[in-house]
Amino acid sequence: MTPDQPAARKPRVAVVFGGRSSEHAVSCATAAGVMRAIDRDAYDVVPIGISRDGHWVLTDGDPDRLSLTSTSTPEVTADGAGVVIPLATTDRTLVALEPREVPKSLGEVDVVFPLLHGPFGEDGTIQGLFEMADIRYVGSGVFASAAGMDKHHMKVIFAGAGLPVGPYVVITDAQWRRDPAAAMDAVAALTYPVFVKPARAGSSMGISKVSTPEALEGAIEIARTHDLKVVVEQGIVGREIECAVLQGRGTDEPRVSHVGEIEVTAAGGHEFYDFEAKYLDDGAVLSCPAAVPDHVAAEVQRLARAAFEALGCEGLARVDCFYTDTGDVVVNEINTMPGFTPHSMYPQMWEATGLPYRDLIDELLQLALTRPVGLR
Repeated sequence: MTPDQPAARKPRVAVVFGGRSSEHAVSCATAAGVMRAIDRDAYDVVPIGISRDGHWVLTDGDPDRLSLTSTSTPEVTADGAGVVIPLATTDRTLVALEPREVPKSLGEVDVVFPLLHGPFGEDGTIQGLFEMADIRYVGSGVFASAAGMDKHHMKVIFAGAGLPVGPYVVITDAQWRRDPAAAMDAVAALTYPVFVKPARAGSSMGISKVSTPEALEGAIEIARTHDLKVVVEQGIVGREIECAVLQGRGTDEPRVSHVGEIEVTAAGGHEFYDFEAKYLDDGAVLSCPAAVPDHVAAEVQRLARAAFEALGCEGLARVDCFYTDTGDVVVNEINTMPGFTPHSMYPQMWEATGLPYRDLIDELLQLALTRPVGLR
């Protein structure tokens, strides 16, 4: 570079977090981890929070204020400068809006890291916005994000691709309002205990373990506070084994991590891997590599890669499986934007496989910067 040539601009990354879903605080915690670790020598970072009522605001990105603990629940408030995302394909300039102030340019954004969990973020909605604006972003596209968020359609696609899934029943809002007794009767085809889940929520929000039919109705109502469509899954006796997937470059097949095992500790007092065990106490531990036979680990990795490709995922995903007492491996679900703090299962599995957290962030951003938007 000669003295009269300007220095090359660093890629500008908009880190988007918060959002309208019940996983707002988890998203903030994820953003805290990423913003602590992202290489500021390689990237310019613009921290953008979305409040619970949908306001996009410029934040200071202070990781300490975004951390989730048993005594602190982070939240994006709408009292910062508003942020406008350009929708024309010829303009990628972010604009900040302050009341009674002239709009201020924040510069062009090269890539968005949408660290949003749950509806209105992980479900294809925000991915559609970025596609309309021709802005590159980390993670899966519209369809894979939407299908991965909906546990019902996810299982339909997996089964159609020949992947093993456990028995389940879907209860739609119309079915529940029309004849709740008939909806609960359908669950009789399953063996108790069952797990009652909102179809389109994550972070174990609204999930109940139900051991008797008498407790079923209350569990369905709890799930419906998060999503009017409910999935009831038959409990599977076995071990929960997970695998992290990272999209390969070019035509390379997706890469998979060592497999990990989630174990809920007795000291935590949790019946299953619920929200508190995930985020608020030491109720669960990850073992990676998991202590399973080599052929089981290979099968989990095969199914993780197949699940990723069946939905057409991009960037990253975590696939959760069950290794049953009868020796079978069953796919439980896929997460297209898994928890991404340094202590989350997805980064931990890559760390154990030899890819540190900071390098993982860089690889995802570089992948997104080279991937086109639109039909691909």
